[in-house]
Amino acid sequence: MTEVASSRSIFWSRSAPLAFAVIVLTMAIDQFHKWWMLHVYDIEAKGRVTVGPFLDLVYVKNIGISYSLFNQASMTGQYLLVAFAVAASFGLWLWLNWSRGSRLMALSLGLIIGGALGNAIDRLHLGGVADFFSFHAYGFHWYVFNIADVAIVAGVIGLLYESFRGESH
Repeated sequence: MTEVASSRSIFWSRSAPLAFAVIVLTMAIDQFHKWWMLHVYDIEAKGRVTVGPFLDLVYVKNIGISYSLFNQASMTGQYLLVAFAVAASFGLWLWLNWSRGSRLMALSLGLIIGGALGNAIDRLHLGGVADFFSFHAYGFHWYVFNIADVAIVAGVIGLLYESFRGESH
């Protein structure tokens, strides 16, 4: 095996095309939705919009991570969170290409990486992550989230399922 072929396989395995397509699709859907909510629907001007008994649309700029942990009001803080998202995404990409993972693993890691990078783009353009969906019930409000967050959670669920499924399948 030549050195070029060896180094190429580290970054591009047979699972890479599927994962890459999922990453690009996830980022595109997430960014289009955020653009539409902010610039076409103008959710900021509308305030809280009731969609159903358990769901509202609202604009929240999250300057931290999940549940607004590690709030970073400065752009330097946002850049640090972007750097973390890029580094984590790179690590997940290497894991995908070094392992002999299944299609489910490629799909799941693609969702996680696409979601993380979609939120990182927000940090660069907005100074925080744009969140819109607010689920609530009986006076209890969960955190406000976006499509990238849904992709990340779906990817984690896929990886958990894959880990419990075992090697024999």
